[in-house]
Amino acid sequence: MREIIAQRLAAVHVEVADMSGGCGQAFTSLIVSPQFQGLSSLKRHRLVNAALKDEIAAIHAWTAKCQTPEEWERARATAAPPTLGTVGGQVDGTAQ
Repeated sequence: MREIIAQRLAAVHVEVADMSGGCGQAFTSLIVSPQFQGLSSLKRHRLVNAALKDEIAAIHAWTAKCQTPEEWERARATAAPPTLGTVGGQVDGTAQ
């Protein structure tokens, strides 16, 4: 999924976490792409949903956080380590 997102959205950074406890039906993502520059949050999500139409249709829940490279750099400079999600139904921890 990461490679598909990176290719279709010219993403410079992609994180995808399985939040379903291992069944592969609920995902959250962070997508950083220059294509989001100047777009509202709604337009960014529409762009992602259009690019991943077939992939999203095959899963139960999909959440995407969409940022430009500049927004991502600012957020990284001030944010706590992100939660990585679950592995085998257990919380995997945080990134360092």
